[in-house]
Amino acid sequence: MLTIYEADRVISPGAELADGADAVLVAGACIEAVGRSADLLAGHPAADVRGFPGASIMPGLIDSHVHLVADTTTTPFTTAVSGTLHEVRALARRNATASLRSGVTTVRDLGDTRGIVAELRDERRDTAVPASPRPRILSAGMPLTITGGHCWYLGGVADTADELRTAIDRAAPTVDLIKVMAGGGYLTTGGPGVFDAQYSTDLLTAVVDHAAQHGLPVAAHAHGSEPIIRCIDAGVATIEHCGWRSGPARRNWDNDQARAMAERNIAAGTTTPAHWRTIADMITNTATATGEDYQFGAQITWMDTHGVPILIGTDAGTPQAVFDNLRTSAELFEQLRFTPERIIDLLTTHAARQLGLAEKTGAVRPGLDADLLIVNGDPRTDLDVLHRPELVIAHGVAYTQDQLTDPTPDTSAVRNSEP
Repeated sequence: MLTIYEADRVISPGAELADGADAVLVAGACIEAVGRSADLLAGHPAADVRGFPGASIMPGLIDSHVHLVADTTTTPFTTAVSGTLHEVRALARRNATASLRSGVTTVRDLGDTRGIVAELRDERRDTAVPASPRPRILSAGMPLTITGGHCWYLGGVADTADELRTAIDRAAPTVDLIKVMAGGGYLTTGGPGVFDAQYSTDLLTAVVDHAAQHGLPVAAHAHGSEPIIRCIDAGVATIEHCGWRSGPARRNWDNDQARAMAERNIAAGTTTPAHWRTIADMITNTATATGEDYQFGAQITWMDTHGVPILIGTDAGTPQAVFDNLRTSAELFEQLRFTPERIIDLLTTHAARQLGLAEKTGAVRPGLDADLLIVNGDPRTDLDVLHRPELVIAHGVAYTQDQLTDPTPDTSAVRNSEP
């Protein structure tokens, strides 16, 4: 089936679009052509035409850090660990649909259990129209962690180099990347502190090298400066959270290491949930009480200045981090004086390139998957138009807002984290 989507403009960061391009021709799951609607219709008179006056057609958004089996409560993985398979599958589907509703057509899931997310991913691949609406999914499976370490309860415990290699071998057939908990985290009590390291540089290097034998990149969880530096030395692909702290409100920046990140193309996976302002207030209050000079999100600007690739993720599924509000997460980057054009790029074309998806999605270009948004207005002048897309097209399947039902997550908790 051929469909022409026409609007007032087509937006695709870095793309060379024809003058006056205002339409996209979609054939099945792929973008067939981009150009002026009159030209596309003349060449394909039998195509179905859907018009959106005043709107923009742009690439679908990419959320680089989610947890589809988590439920946003204070103990977000309880259902994932102890619920029935039916319950966990239903939760993952609801969360995936919520992401899609906000215009996210690709998510990178960085930690689940029991293979639920890979199963959901493959269900999408195996059917032209999935059983439930969902975006493209990259799955990391169970994150690697030490005994008693961050998120040990998800099942990925591996302490030695041999155990890490065995865990990677076991995961490799079903995952798109490997996730390793290089440092402690907020969701686990009794293990290493949030800013402490869990693995040595040698063990992280073993993870990176063995994952590479399977053609898999490595995403590493690290809030503190010490585990971040170990991740840089090991050569991971992305460092998640990447807060460069040695305490709740204490920065510990290293310019040489930031330059090394940039030189090695190691991306900083900033995690900015929609309630980031609440988190900012909590950390800023801590800084005031301890006499620290602290600006929430300042490490993002600092890394960007050094040329570190930046990814935007929501950490959706963790306490109060909802799946359907990536736009509000992007407001932090506006506060940090990133331009709307740059933010759109970070959420689409740049993210696809960093995640190895540039030949599949992230741009409005013939030959790519038809992962598109149609928004009412021009996001280059008003990013708020991203709040409620007129139409979300995922792998060629178009959804209106009415077709994307509204999950009702529990948002009763806040955690003291930051991008």
